[in-house]
Amino acid sequence: MISRRALAGLAGALSMPALLPRAALAQSWPTRPVTMVVPWAAGGGADTVTRIFATGLEAELGQPVNVVNRTGGNGIVGHAAIANASPDGYTIGCGTSELVNFKVLGQSSLGPQNFGLVSRIAVIPAGVTVKAEGEWKDFKSFAAALKEAPKGKFTGSGVSTGGSWHLAAAGMAKAMGMEVDTIRWIPSQGGAPALQDLVAGGISVFTGSPIEAKPLADAGQVRVLAVMADQRVSSFPDVPTLRELGVNWDYMNWFALVTPRGLPEPVRKRLIEAAMKGHARPEVQNTMKQHGIVPVWETPKAFEAYMQQFAKTTSGLLNELGLARG
Repeated sequence: MISRRALAGLAGALSMPALLPRAALAQSWPTRPVTMVVPWAAGGGADTVTRIFATGLEAELGQPVNVVNRTGGNGIVGHAAIANASPDGYTIGCGTSELVNFKVLGQSSLGPQNFGLVSRIAVIPAGVTVKAEGEWKDFKSFAAALKEAPKGKFTGSGVSTGGSWHLAAAGMAKAMGMEVDTIRWIPSQGGAPALQDLVAGGISVFTGSPIEAKPLADAGQVRVLAVMADQRVSSFPDVPTLRELGVNWDYMNWFALVTPRGLPEPVRKRLIEAAMKGHARPEVQNTMKQHGIVPVWETPKAFEAYMQQFAKTTSGLLNELGLARG
């Protein structure tokens, strides 16, 4: 007859193969390349931020960090690819501000609760950009015209309806004492086509990133009147913030390091440590700033608190715009 002690030892031995791979993974991670998913197309803001950050993370991990673009569904496809990946640390991603509004917009049940939150990597502020040959030479003249015009006469673009730059425009109008839909939104596939529409006179204002507008601004085709940031941006040092101009509003699109939920704690700890050091590397910081991107790093707890406040603001605007579905 087998004793109870022997049975207990046998049960422990049988369980060890299941436990060992997880323990070994936590101790040695990473032993192969890491994939970082971007839910947006190559060449855009999220892609640029991620590729700059990935160089620093790669140097700290000692393994390649391969950036992969998974587009579609207004960011849902890529975010779902991150959330549904195996929680082993080999698939991580760039979460963007859109993920807090998927449910509110009735697009998906996907949200912050589906991810392991690490930190924002960077922010890119919205701006107020107009055609250079137009009548508005500064924000004061633009604001006066906006207030005098019938609602809907001014049109804006830069993203799909309910997207980041639409919310930037709505929040600005509200802060100026006007209705959130004062600027009639024309959905677009991104900043580049919207800026071309602006130059052609098809829209009144582009409220997307001034960084996207910089080549056209340097060419004298568009004029950046203000930035929706808490301080002036390095690439437009002479352009004031809305707060400087008496408008109590800022809007910054954010890009964050997120993972599938359930990473083994040693792997998560190693990732956070390497990511923090990689983010702080001079080549990462300097390259971001040269692109007009504002680097950010914070604790997971601080990031979660920020996201909750951000979601409260944006869901309120979506409700006022009549776009909330969830």
